[in-house]
Amino acid sequence: MSGPGVGLIGSGFMGKTHALALRAARAVMGDVPAPRLEVLADMPVETARARADQFGFARATDDWRALIDDPGVDIVSITTPNALHCEMALAALEAGKHVWCEKPMALTLADAERMARAAEGAGTVTLVGYNYLRNPAIRHAGKLIAEGRIGRVVHARGWVDEDYQADPDLPWTWRARLSEAGLGALGDLGCHLISVLTTLAGPIESLVADTQVVHPNRPLPDGSGRAAVENEDTATALLRFNGGAQGSLSASRSAWGRKNRLDWEIHGTRGMIAFAQERMNELQIYEAAGPRAEQGFRTILTGPDHPPYDAFCPAPGHQLGFLDLKTIEAAELLRATQGGPLAYPDFTEALDFERAIHAIAQSAQSGARVRLGG
Repeated sequence: MSGPGVGLIGSGFMGKTHALALRAARAVMGDVPAPRLEVLADMPVETARARADQFGFARATDDWRALIDDPGVDIVSITTPNALHCEMALAALEAGKHVWCEKPMALTLADAERMARAAEGAGTVTLVGYNYLRNPAIRHAGKLIAEGRIGRVVHARGWVDEDYQADPDLPWTWRARLSEAGLGALGDLGCHLISVLTTLAGPIESLVADTQVVHPNRPLPDGSGRAAVENEDTATALLRFNGGAQGSLSASRSAWGRKNRLDWEIHGTRGMIAFAQERMNELQIYEAAGPRAEQGFRTILTGPDHPPYDAFCPAPGHQLGFLDLKTIEAAELLRATQGGPLAYPDFTEALDFERAIHAIAQSAQSGARVRLGG
């Protein structure tokens, strides 16, 4: 079953992840078409050719506009640095293409809003790459919450930490510049935590926040001096959700020892659910039921009873990984482009996550509580 043609812009870590997920989607899921890997764009063209050969794309180019205009391309996959997302997405939507864009959507909230408006009138599928939402454990947590297993949600809190900017001697890169990266820890990491907390606890009504730059400047790669770090290394916010629950979040890209911490807890009136990304196949639940002497946390280990784990493996305890979550995401995109259920989050839905991280930055600057809605 031949599916839509794909053009991939960018061949770094996330570009490779998209390519692997697209190649695996039909083999794993069975009910999606096999996409045609048509064109890969990167610079210089020698890199594009090498990656196209490695990833299995038919053609290579150093001109992303040529990729978008290519008649064989139905889906444009954008995995470039943040500053390029908006222009590329708008061009792809104007050309009538489906768009799969990595997070964050854009450098600025205004650009993200432009992308969402363009998507509303395009008549094509859009999807933003929040692959952690595909984890069967998180989906099962949502099911438990919806069933009332922990009662009414009263508090939601989370932590997202990595240490890729912890070393003060790490050379300066584009990630430190507002005009190229936009937000720092919030754009790289905080938006993932926002996506999970709002999916499980509902939309954020308001927040008050603070941020900091841990290392104000970094050495230039050529050794000619030092350059300022223009965006935040850490961010902390107190949240109020539309449903009345309170919450908090903390994000850091300078947390020594943390490699991919995305931990959260959802507290209810009759129990709580906890999760740690570095143990991504486990869900902890506490239910205040039965004799107190027998109450305690239970570990739910994901397996075939937590779809779509069963598509990967018939046995529990064998565990899914990061690339498997991206394969689930790719399959949902392919289904949507063939008339199936719309993939979540599209540009309009992901705009809510963008609004939240920019509200955190705004609150940190002003010192005031910022309302998002509700």
